[in-house]
Order: sequence, then C-alpha cells, then structure tokens
Amino acid sequence: MTRYALLAIVSLAAALSSFDAAAQLAPGEDASATLAAADAGKTSKHDEFLATLERVGRATTQLTRAQLDHLRYLEAWQVAYAGRYDEAVPLLEAVVGGSSDKTLRFRATATLINILGIGHRYQDAFSRLADLLDTLPDVQDPQARYVGLAEAAQMLTAAGQHDLAAEYAERTIREKPADESLCKATYIQLHALYRGKKIDGDDPRFAQGIATCETAGENLVANSMRADVADSDIARGKPAAAIAVLEPHYADVLSYRYPNLTSQVESSLAQAHREVGDADDAQKYALAAVASSVPGEFSEPLGNALRTLYLVAKQRGDFQAATQWLERYMQADKGYLNDISARALAYEAVKQQVASSRMEADALDRQNQILHLQREVDRRSMESSRLYIVLLLTIVAGIALWLLRTKRSQLRFMRMARRDSLTGICNRQHFVERSTQLLQAARRANRPCCLILFDLDHFKMVNDTFGHAEGDWVLLRVVAECRDHLLEGDVFGRLGGEEFAILLPDADEATGMRRAEMIRAAFAAGPVGSPSSARVTASFGVACTTRHGDDLDRLLGTADQALYRGKGAGRDRVILAMPIDENEPAYEQAPVASAPRVQLARQ
Repeated sequence: MTRYALLAIVSLAAALSSFDAAAQLAPGEDASATLAAADAGKTSKHDEFLATLERVGRATTQLTRAQLDHLRYLEAWQVAYAGRYDEAVPLLEAVVGGSSDKTLRFRATATLINILGIGHRYQDAFSRLADLLDTLPDVQDPQARYVGLAEAAQMLTAAGQHDLAAEYAERTIREKPADESLCKATYIQLHALYRGKKIDGDDPRFAQGIATCETAGENLVANSMRADVADSDIARGKPAAAIAVLEPHYADVLSYRYPNLTSQVESSLAQAHREVGDADDAQKYALAAVASSVPGEFSEPLGNALRTLYLVAKQRGDFQAATQWLERYMQADKGYLNDISARALAYEAVKQQVASSRMEADALDRQNQILHLQREVDRRSMESSRLYIVLLLTIVAGIALWLLRTKRSQLRFMRMARRDSLTGICNRQHFVERSTQLLQAARRANRPCCLILFDLDHFKMVNDTFGHAEGDWVLLRVVAECRDHLLEGDVFGRLGGEEFAILLPDADEATGMRRAEMIRAAFAAGPVGSPSSARVTASFGVACTTRHGDDLDRLLGTADQALYRGKGAGRDRVILAMPIDENEPAYEQAPVASAPRVQLARQ
C-alpha cells in the first residue's frame, strides 16, 4: 500500500547517513534527557539520532530500567525505519509486553500498528488499533495521545473510512503538543480529505501545509503533500502542472531513500510526461518507479507505472514489450485491488469482533448483576416478592436483548448470502425471490412489469484476450453502468456468468425498451478515461407482463428467446418479445434509419 500510515510517511523522514560512533555517556550526563532529545529529533536530525543510539547503546549497564526500555523502543523504531519490518515486530512487542511505562507502551503499540499495516497484517493491525483507542482516554501524555490519534487517522484512511479518518485527523490537530509543528497533523487531515474526494489539489490548505512543513524542516511530509497535489492535477487533466509541482523536488525525494514516496513521485511524473507527449521521459520515470517500488508489494504507483510503460510501448509499435508490460500491469492492478479489499474486510471484521466483544462484556456484566441480586435475595431470605419480579424482568430483558442482537447478526449474514460475490448485486436465487414477489404484487394491483434480460457479446473473447482479471473488471464496469440507469424499485441481478436481468415494476413495453436501449448505448459507448482496453456490447431481450403474463419463468424464457434472436441478428441490439402470429415471421427488423438496434421478436 502507498503512504497509508502516519509513521511510515511522517516519521521515516530523513535519509540514512554514515556516522562515527562516539564514546559512552559523559560524566554527569542525564541519559533520560539524552534519549528524549534523540526521540524528538529522530526525523529532522536523523544522523544525530543514529549517533545517540550508538553511543547510549554502549552504556546499557549505566541505564535504569525505564531508560533501557526507552532505548529499546528507539532501536525498534530504527529497525522499522530501515525496512526490516519482520525484525521490528518482536522488538516492539517486547516493549509493549515488558515496559512498566504506560505511555511508552502506548507509543510502542502505535508504532507496531504501523508496522503490521505495512506488512499487510491488517486484521492484527486493526485489532491492536481498537485496543489502542480503548486505552486512549487513560493516556495523559500529549505526545503519546498525538501519535495514537494520528495513527488512527492513517489506518482509517487505509481502510477507506475517510470521513472517520478526517474526524480523527481534526482531533490530532486540536490535541497537537505545544512543541509539535502543525506539519504532520495537517498532512494527515488533507490526505484523508483528498482520498475521500472532499478536496482536490487546488485547495489552498495544501499550499499552506507545504509552507508549514518546509518551515519545520519536514521536507518529506511537504513532498508527500506535493504528491497528492500532482495526483490531483493529473486526474483533472493538468499534466504540465503536475510536472511543475514534482520535478523541482525530485532530487530531494531521492535523497530520502524512502521507496513508497519515491515510487509515487516517479509514477506521477511518468504519467504526466506521457500525457504531455514526452514518451522518453515517461518511460524513464516509469522504469524508475518500478525499480524503486517495495519488492513483493502491489501498490497504486507500481500499477500506474506499468500501465504507462505499456502505453508507451504500444504507441511506439513495440507490441511484444507492450504485451509484457500489460501482463505485469494487470497482475499489479489485481494485487492492488485485492490489497484494498483485504484492508476493508479486515477493518469490518475487527469492527464486528469489537462489537461482539462488547456485547459479550455487556452480557457478562448483566450476569454478574444477576448473580449479585441472587446472593442479595438469599441473604435477605426472600424478604419480598417484588425483588423476584425485578430479577425475573432483568433476566428476560437480558435474554431478549441478546436474542435481538443475535437475530440482527443472522439477518446481516443472510443479506450477504443474497448478493453476488463479485458484483455485489442480487444473485440468481435472490433475484428470483424478489422478482416473484413484485410480479405477484403487480398482478394484484393490475400494474404492468417489464423484464430486461441481457447477455454480454463475445465475453469469452475478453477473458481469452485480456485475462480473467480484465473480465472481472468488465463485469464490475457493466454493473456500474446499469446502476446509473436504475430506479429505486428496480430489481437487478446476475443470473450467471455474463448474463444479467432487470425487473422494472410499473413499466410498460415502451418504457422497458427505452430503458434497455439507454443501457445498451452506455455499454457500447464505453466509460470515459477507463484504464481498461476491453470494450463490450450486449444483446437484450425485453418481455412485458401485458403480453406474456406475470409468471417469472415464462418471462425469463420469452426474454431469453428474444435475446438470442438479437444475437443471431448481429448482436448489440434490443429485441422486444411479441406473441407469435401464424401469418407473420418470428420477428421483425425495425427500419435501419429510425431504430438501428431495436427490434420486435414474436414468440
């Protein structure tokens, strides 16, 4: 994932540099003050921070237990900074589990959450974040609270919970320690708002934030903001502006040796140069972005860089290279989408676990209260019948509440079982159930309904040519296009493979044909600015209850016959099913000049 966690962006700020190890602690030197100063300057004065770790690390026998715990935490932080995340996790866990300092344990937990997120251990990261936020009210140290709130905002941004992330970012700004610059907190807030599509790169707060960070010496954070601004410029069709934002600071970005930001900047420069027609620089920056990406990770910048290389090779007519880059791009894009899904699912899973744990805790509290009441009743030898009634009502209320919450959980999982796992719309079984109910209601109210059945043309060719990942992308795009043309009461479902159905309540034949044609035209036009090279059309069959009755199986069969007549007539068209007339052909071809893709099929 790219630049999602606070400590990965704002704490790992300076380049590693060589240093000469100094002697041990000087006579009379306060080790606690020395470690505190190193802690405060570990981003802006990293070379001095490394020298202090080396020097104090040679004097462990002179340190108190609290000082030694602080040193171990800073050493673990440095291991994480160097990118050795697997080594950093047990070191941080040792501080969390062994330190007697509550504030230090809190800070170590926040850093550990960051490392687990970078290592894609999202469920563990969000679980620890939930525990961290539970302990936040008991933490009084301003710096520790600041780190905890900032970490929460970054993790929530990674999970796609942008509104909640912005709220935590606002709290981070409000609770900023007096000696802390506004730089980091401002970046956290702006990044959450930008990812949540609440602002774009023209927002004046970006310029103010960059100036604040440069004044504070936090150039890494300033360049992270510039990366968001450039990303916005590219998205809004202003590639030259993106180049002007990033290129003057490219050498500064390289000096940090921080792969996530480096890859992001290089990928954006590659996209921008390609869009202004500079293929050579586009290829140069894209290759650099691929090289600087973290090995084994599928990130958004990596996917964009591979796509740029594919487009440049295709433009130059090097189709062999274009095919190779396209394959790598599809693999990276799918991996990145899977990573986004993993983050969101981990967040929801932990959210559900926390809710369940709280429910269990509430139940245990109620049980303890009941036991207390029972002991009180025994001690008083059943002094009144009223106490028994109160006890009985408490038990019934607790059980009823537990049953209610259990039922709600069951209903939620039932809803999940009714949805198609890829597209999120109704699966075949749920579509049949809902459509049958609507048809019965329409029959009682004497209202028409219209069934639209459509099948993607040559979809197997899409899978064979571009791969199943591209095929899944096409299906998701088709569903999105359909949703743009659906009303609140319409029933939309995937019957299987590339076959879909839409039931339109209170719709006559004219309405059904018009709606089907709008959807067909949207498919044929294709989305604007899509990274996908695949384009699909669809054949539609339309059947209305006014001609074919309100039996769903009959409507499906009739619409299916009309659909396949459309495929036989050349595909990419809408066919209206009509009753069979013995004196007329099975279907009619509408005049080409007036309605080239709408036909009538007689059943």
